[in-house]
Amino acid sequence: MTYRTSHPPYMIGYSDMRCDDPRGQFYNWNTMRAMIVNGDGTGRRELAASTLTTPWSWTQLAGWSSDGAQAIVHASMETPENYAWERANKTFRMTEGWLLDSCLVDLASGEVENLTAVERVSIYNTGLFFWPGNPNRLGFQAMIGSVSHPYSMDRDGRNKRDLSTGDDGFTYGYSASPDGKRITYHKNYQVFIADADGGNALRIDNGHPFHFCPYWSPDGKWIAFLSGTHYDNHPHLVAADGSGLRKLGDRGGYAGVIEMLDHPDFHSASSSAHTWSPDSRWVYYPANITGATELVRVSIDGKIEQVTHEKPGTHAHHVSVSPDGHWIVYGSTRDGARSLYVARADGSDPRPITEPVPGRATCHARWRPVAGAARPT
Repeated sequence: MTYRTSHPPYMIGYSDMRCDDPRGQFYNWNTMRAMIVNGDGTGRRELAASTLTTPWSWTQLAGWSSDGAQAIVHASMETPENYAWERANKTFRMTEGWLLDSCLVDLASGEVENLTAVERVSIYNTGLFFWPGNPNRLGFQAMIGSVSHPYSMDRDGRNKRDLSTGDDGFTYGYSASPDGKRITYHKNYQVFIADADGGNALRIDNGHPFHFCPYWSPDGKWIAFLSGTHYDNHPHLVAADGSGLRKLGDRGGYAGVIEMLDHPDFHSASSSAHTWSPDSRWVYYPANITGATELVRVSIDGKIEQVTHEKPGTHAHHVSVSPDGHWIVYGSTRDGARSLYVARADGSDPRPITEPVPGRATCHARWRPVAGAARPT
């Protein structure tokens, strides 16, 4: 593989937060801010500060527009009273006391568009994405009566439509295929593939009780997802038409989560799943190897390579591959704090892009897309 530069020429979005407040996750979340930084660690700045309207507001970097011109940011607010109820009952209550919207932030102007607030259908809206092949359509997930539903809407936030079919079930991990003609999601921890309007839903069944995070390959030929039991699941692969289901790799008993707080609270761990390379050749995922959580990649024909080589007790997590396929960004505890690192796609030449500061966490990094980005050579 030929590398064209000595450092990644792309911008990275991520979230920064305090992680050592012993009062619980609510008080740590209030410090979370959506950030961007250049691939060499320079040019750091905050996004969507104008949405922080109460002391209980925070922002989180959640993705990008397909051309990279806009960042997708969750603008969140929860009341202390609702958090007190949640902590006492050790469960989330998202039907009251919350306001979570998915917003677009223009990188050039800083302008914020709150599209889920237009003709609002829910107080809790996540998972915003741009519909492939249709610049006037977006997808998102809306919580309706404690159940998450897949929705589509127009680019101006209007004409919101529920794509749920059959009996209600909690839907998550919803996305559209690269040609925009199909969708996939997991409902009640079972993976489905359906038409773009939600019709003709096909369940992918291998007998396991837990399926999670179905992701389309960039070429649209495959869907990779996790399958097994809740805290012991592994990458599986299925063709876009639902055929050819097979296990792709093994996570070595990895529970699939990283604890984001120094003082764990109810459900405060964050799921760390898998991601595709832009050439659709590799699936990257974390796995337990000799006492550390390492990053591994597996090709669609089953070739497995260990990407990181950490000391025992280190946790590598939340990997993302650059638009040209030459670089990865990921979280790691290798220097004693939860911080971000970039490396070559094979894991070589790792370097920090955020300072490892005890009591703070930088996490959930995502490369900014670039229209026409070159593929690996």
